Amino acid sequence: MTLEIKKIGNSVGVILPKELLARFNLKEGDKLFPVEQPDGGLLLTPHDPEFEKAMKVARRGMKRYHNALAELAK
Repeated sequence: MTLEIKKIGNSVGVILPKELLARFNLKEGDKLFPVEQPDGGLLLTPHDPEFEKAMKVARRGMKRYHNALAELAK
């Protein structure tokens, strides 16, 4: 499948065919995040990479301070 960048008003965009939207369960208003790949490619993902980084840091903190957090939860 090939997608083409088209002018839409004063901007440009990519029109996603409805078959692609259905296959990936996407709908109008959903957000996709562009992630540059090491090989120079582009990955569009519904997962926010900044959120993933923040969660990684949070998990590390929760593991390190597990006992303190358990006490606070009582």
